[in-house]
Amino acid sequence: MENSKLKIATFNLFNYLEPPGAFYDFDRIYSIEQWTKKQKWVSDYLAQYQPDIIGFQEVFSPDSLKQLVATQGYAYFAVIDAPQVIDDFIYRSPVVAIASRYPIVEANAVQPDITLAQSIGLSEEFSFSRKVLRATVDVPHLGNCDCYVVHFKSKRSMIDVDDVTNKEVLENSAEKSIIEHLKGSIAGGWGSSIQRGSEAALLLVDMIQRREQTTNPMVLMGDFNNTLSDGILRHLQTDSLRFVSKFDSERYLQKYCLKDSWDLFEAAQINESTEPAELKAAKLNVRSPTHYYGETSSILDYILLSCEFDASYQDSLYQVSEYHTYDRHLINPIFERDGESTDHGIVLITMALRE
Repeated sequence: MENSKLKIATFNLFNYLEPPGAFYDFDRIYSIEQWTKKQKWVSDYLAQYQPDIIGFQEVFSPDSLKQLVATQGYAYFAVIDAPQVIDDFIYRSPVVAIASRYPIVEANAVQPDITLAQSIGLSEEFSFSRKVLRATVDVPHLGNCDCYVVHFKSKRSMIDVDDVTNKEVLENSAEKSIIEHLKGSIAGGWGSSIQRGSEAALLLVDMIQRREQTTNPMVLMGDFNNTLSDGILRHLQTDSLRFVSKFDSERYLQKYCLKDSWDLFEAAQINESTEPAELKAAKLNVRSPTHYYGETSSILDYILLSCEFDASYQDSLYQVSEYHTYDRHLINPIFERDGESTDHGIVLITMALRE
């Protein structure tokens, strides 16, 4: 059957900025050679793996990205925000974007429910640290599918100690300096967690409301800057509902909530295998990290899906047949090839049309 597979990827581009623009500081500018190398690296990935829909993060130059993906067969592209530019050439606050081989019917920025935000103790001025993009894509066999691209708040402290503490005091006391930085790190790190968790909660509420209105299938992809197993983002995979009958709870959670594509991939592999359960479990793949920091590694990049992509759901049309993390540039980099790549792994899922 034509278009029997659907491939979706989430791709953090890492400072994608065409020269002579500078990212964050005046001297951080790609040379022409470096920019050409980065462009080629992105193009090579797209040419080799051929995703149908891609959510991008860390985009400073959306026009350049639109031109690049067009050469790879992506006729549809959307962005809903622009980076901040200071001093004419220094760029801050990169944005997200989406490219698709299938028509993008509409694209909008998700707006948080401020009344709800205030009810949970947030400011009436609350906003997403980076605007969330919702693109409705006309997907074969599914029709309109809402694809959300996110880059949630990073773990970087929201408090700059030097901004709130007398510099002279810090300079005159090493212990005082360390204590002030420790306090700022604790409070500022928690502030970032509150922002990130609130972004996820308010986004999910908006997704549920949109789902109720349209019944469109949902895909949420991006750099979450957090592991899903952490309590900060655990509600993105809500699997219980108190004070509701078990029948209604299971029915509506299945319809309105999201599942991690990795979990759906594992479940599909087990269900399709005819081997005994213990052998099935032993053969399951180990999920690769998507980010490395010093000696630690973590999974920060995700693709979450609604029930239309869950093989255990009776009326699903697709199932996750492959899950791939592209990470050779992280674990075995070659400078000539990977010198201007990205600091994240690229997650790609393949979904096969169910028979």
